[in-house]
Amino acid sequence: MGKASEISPQIRSVALIALGSNQPSAKGDAGAAVQMGVQFLVEKYKAIRAVSPFYRTPAFPSGSGPDFVNAVVAIETADAPEKVIATLHGIEEKMGRTREIRWGPRILDLDLIALGGHVLPDRATHAVWRDLSLEEQMQRAPDRLILPHPRVQDRAFVLVPLANVAPDWVHPVLGQSVAKMLAALPAGAKEEVVALSSDSSGIS
Repeated sequence: MGKASEISPQIRSVALIALGSNQPSAKGDAGAAVQMGVQFLVEKYKAIRAVSPFYRTPAFPSGSGPDFVNAVVAIETADAPEKVIATLHGIEEKMGRTREIRWGPRILDLDLIALGGHVLPDRATHAVWRDLSLEEQMQRAPDRLILPHPRVQDRAFVLVPLANVAPDWVHPVLGQSVAKMLAALPAGAKEEVVALSSDSSGIS
C-alpha cells in the first residue's frame, strides 16, 4: 500500500457576511463604504460565490440615525469562525469604524451571519441570545461569537439581500430556509428594504 498523504485537504465552508453603512467615509458616501467593504472581501477571500444588490433600509432601532445601505456577500473559506471575525473587524478598522454606541451610526459594519452549519458556542447559549427582548438587545452585547447571528430571522435588512445570494441556506437551529424566514416577516418590514437602482455589486 502507498503511504497516505499526511496533509488533509482543507474543508471549506460558505460564510454569509452582511455589510451595512449609514455614515460617509474617506471613500465617499455610505454606498461607497459598502462597495469598498465588498472589494476588501474580494481581495481577501477570492472565492466569492455571490454578492447581493445594495439596498436602502431605515436605521435600526427606528430613529437611531440615517438610512443604511445594506448588502450580503457569500464566500468560501477554510478559516475558523474566529479568524473570519478577526478579518471582518480588521476591514472595519481600515474603513475607520469605531465602536462607541451600540447600534449607533457606523461607517462600515460587517456581520458574520453564518459559517456553514456552525452553531456557536452551543445551542443553549444560542437560544438565550436569540430570545432576548428588544430592550435587552439594546443593553447587552455578547462577549463571544454567536453563530448563526441570533437576530438573522428577525431582520428584513439582512434576509432580503441574503435571499439574493443564499435563498436555500437552512438555519441549523431553527430548521428554516432563508426564503421561509423571509416569508414569515411582516409585509411592512420587507417593504422598507428598497433596492438601489445602480449596479453596486463591487465585482468588476
